[in-house]
Order: sequence, then structure tokens, then C-alpha cells
Amino acid sequence: MSNLKSYLKDKRILILIVVSILFLIADLHFGLHLGIEFIGGTEIPLTLQHSVNSTTMSTIQSIINQRASKFGLKEIIVEPIGNSEIDILLPSTTPAEINSTISVLESQGRFDGIVAGKEAVSGQDILNGSIGIIPSTESNGTVGWGVTFYITQQSATAFSKTVYGQANQPLYMFLDRPQNSIVLLNGSALGNLTLGISRQQALTAMNSALFLANNTIPIVVTGNSLNSTEQSLSNYIKSGKYNRIITDMPRSSRMQAIIPGNVSVQEESKVNMTPQYLQISTNQTIIESWPAVGLLSSPLLNPGITNGTISESYQITGVAPSTISPSARIAYANNQSKQIASILSGGALPVGVVVNTPTTLSSTLGKSAFEVSILALILAMIFVSVMIVIRYRRIFLIGPILLTTLMELFIIVSIIGLVGTIDLAALAGMIAVVGTGIDAQIIITDEIISKEKEKSSSRVVMSHAFYIVWMDAILIVVAMLPLFFSTSLTQVVGFSESTIIGALMGVLITRPAYGAIVSRHFDEQEEQVGK
Repeated sequence: MSNLKSYLKDKRILILIVVSILFLIADLHFGLHLGIEFIGGTEIPLTLQHSVNSTTMSTIQSIINQRASKFGLKEIIVEPIGNSEIDILLPSTTPAEINSTISVLESQGRFDGIVAGKEAVSGQDILNGSIGIIPSTESNGTVGWGVTFYITQQSATAFSKTVYGQANQPLYMFLDRPQNSIVLLNGSALGNLTLGISRQQALTAMNSALFLANNTIPIVVTGNSLNSTEQSLSNYIKSGKYNRIITDMPRSSRMQAIIPGNVSVQEESKVNMTPQYLQISTNQTIIESWPAVGLLSSPLLNPGITNGTISESYQITGVAPSTISPSARIAYANNQSKQIASILSGGALPVGVVVNTPTTLSSTLGKSAFEVSILALILAMIFVSVMIVIRYRRIFLIGPILLTTLMELFIIVSIIGLVGTIDLAALAGMIAVVGTGIDAQIIITDEIISKEKEKSSSRVVMSHAFYIVWMDAILIVVAMLPLFFSTSLTQVVGFSESTIIGALMGVLITRPAYGAIVSRHFDEQEEQVGK
């Protein structure tokens, strides 16, 4: 190039350089997210509570994918196995992130808001896309979290009728409130000496939180007499209404003897079985949260919405436990809000799931595939460059073609690696993009060379060339959109992402730059010949 500065003055070339530099900085700062194939990962097997048909299985896949997306996972592969099992594949991550993911998967996602024993709002009332996360706040060592959502107008009207006259009463917000369950509570856990809450106040608050017409969760408290506890449990079980016991107590042989095989025992930690109390007044104590039964928070109803006023906006709030270190409370609050928003966004699973033991996946095959893919990319560019030289007999064209093709691949890799995950499907899409990119460059080159022969203006030539290039790009994007939005063909979404991004970045950035470089080169040659 005889005059490098003249090339850099062209805004099309300058845009390509600036965009590439910005992406390079972002890559170095944030890093790229590689897929399971390249860095290994974790497999989490799920077992459904009962077999389902293909339609229900597709619904479960969609819900899990939506939850994963809202939770912030960069890649998740949901693979059904038969009609009662699902494998979840995640890229390598930390044990804490795996545990958080398991919590998201375990939740069935049923949301209930209960006031005075009546259901006021449910997950079915929540508007899709309305769920948001409130940034964590810290005040005097207390770290709060929150999730906002909107409900339909019809549901808001029903809500206003249910809460009418219930000013300053708690709205108990549950996620996966236990069904047909009994809470077996150690009597020593009742009360809270720090807050001055007596055993009777604590038990009254618990019963109020678990009261729901036709679906109340009874509480059996162990006292001085084990016989009375056994009798209470036995009476509930004999009724045939209850099939699960929630407890943190060790299973004694005597207690186990009265639990039939069709009644399961859900073992909880003492932390989860201990409610968080909130003393409203001397005579009123409520349960603010209770992990063992899925109680997220219990905001008091503002008098302004209990007089018949209709509101469509709501919040679920809570605080990080004071028992964990101050430095860990922010992380806990962020994870809690993200996890709940993820579950609510996906909706309720039609079938409960059991999460089995995760296993580690090797990346050996992926590394080999990555090396082969990179080799295929290099060979493709070399082969195309040779064909271009043979066709046009101009060695100069190799430089612009290789430069803009590499820049285009770099931009695609950066975009997908920063906001998504680079997997094998994405890499396959990049190889396809090399072909479409070269095709566009040949069209541009043909038009520029024809301009030399016909003495046409550069503006007319480039306009005609880019009309063809734009039409090709639009056709590619339209063809890839069904794959991009597919919920059942998740393994090929990366391919459509690469192809769509490549087509758009090509017509917007790299191909205009290529046209500018080649056009200026031939213009300079014409000027030199004229002289």
C-alpha cells in the first residue's frame, strides 16, 4: 500500500479497526466462555416422578432452558432419555455454582401467595417477562434481596378482593409449598429468647403461616412424651391425606415403625427447619421466612391495597442470614434473588424431579474436535486464497481477504464467547461463515474489476455489489431464525448464532471494509497509470 494513511482515513476501515480493538479489550478483561466440549463439565441426571409423553417432555425442556437462561448459565444442554429421565450438561464450574444449579432444577416452581388461609396469587398469574431482580442493599450489616413481578389485570382484581380488609396482615409467599405434608418439629426449637418470643407465640405464628383451606400443613411438636408424638403422627397418617414428613430429627426405630412405606421422610437441616420470626407488636408475631416449607417472605399488606385498590406490581423480599459472615451475605443475597427469579421465569414443572449425583465430564474428545475445526478453518482460508489468486491473478487480494475474514471470525468469537458459549456447534457455524464471507468478497471483487473495464463510478459499483450481499445476508438470517429460537434442538443453536452474527457483522463491518480496501487499491493503480 503506497499510502497507509489514506486507508485509515476511510471510515469503513476505521470502524473495523476500532470494533476489533474494543472486542480485544473486552476479551482480555472478561474472558471467553468455552463449552463443555473444550473445557469439560458436569452432568446432572434427573429422574421424573413418573413417565411423561413427548409433549410434556418438551415442556420440561423449555422450562429448564428458561430457568437456566434467567439464572445466568452460559451454556446448558438438556437431553431427554426415554420418557422418565433427563441429563443436564453444564460447563466446568465451581461446586457452589453446581449446588445453586441443582437448587434451581430441584424446584418444581409452584408459587403461591396466601393471606389469612386463602390463596391470593399464584405463579399462573405472573406475566411472562415481567420478573426482575432488585439490586442487593446493605444497611447496618443487614443485606436484603428482592424480586419484582407483575400479574395479569384479571388476577389483580381477584387479589384485591381476597386481601380486602386485611390491612397489616402478612402475605405469605411460598415457592413449592409442600403438599400433603406434616412438619415434625423438635420442641426445643420453639421460641426465640433473643426476640422474647415464647413457645406458644412461636407455635401460633407457625400454624398461621401454614394455614390454608383444604391444604393446611399440620405441625407435630415433640414434647416430654414420645408416646404422644407417635400418637399424633399416627393419627395424621391413618387419615390417608398425608404422604410426607418434613423434619430435622434423626429417625428413631420407634418413630420409623409407625411410618408406612408410602410415606416419605424429607430430612432438613436445623437451619432450614428454624423459622425467621418477625415481632410486629407485643401480641403479634409472624414467620418472616421458613426454608423447610418454601416460605420466601411475608410482607405486610399495606392498607392502601386492602381497600379495594387494584395493583398489578408485587415484590418478594428477604435478607441474608445473620449467621453467615458479612462478606458472604452479598453473594448469598445475589444468588437468592437470581435463583428465585430463574424459577419463577421458567414457570412450574408439570412433573416433580429427583436430582441424582452429578458426575464430571472429560473434555478429551472436545479438544480433538477443536483442533480439527481450527485446522479446517485454516485450510479453508488458504484454499480460498489460492483460488482467488488463480481466478484474478492478483496476489494483492490475498491480504484483504485473509485480513477481513480473520477479523470477522474474531468478532464472532468475541460476541459469542462474551455473551454466550463457544461450543462445537458455534465453531461449525464459523466454518460456514468463512464460505459465505468469501462468496460476498468475490461478488465485491467482481464488481470492482468490472468497474475498471466499464469505467463506472465507485459509488454505483459498490451499491450494486452490496445489494447482492445484503440480500444474501437477509436470506441467511431468515433461514437460521427457526434454529435460533428452537427449544427442542438446543444443540444446534450455536450454529445458528454463529451464522447470524457472521452475516450481520459481515454486511455491517467487515465487507464494507474489504470493499474500501480493494476499491482504494484499484483507484490508486488507475491514478498511477494515468500519470
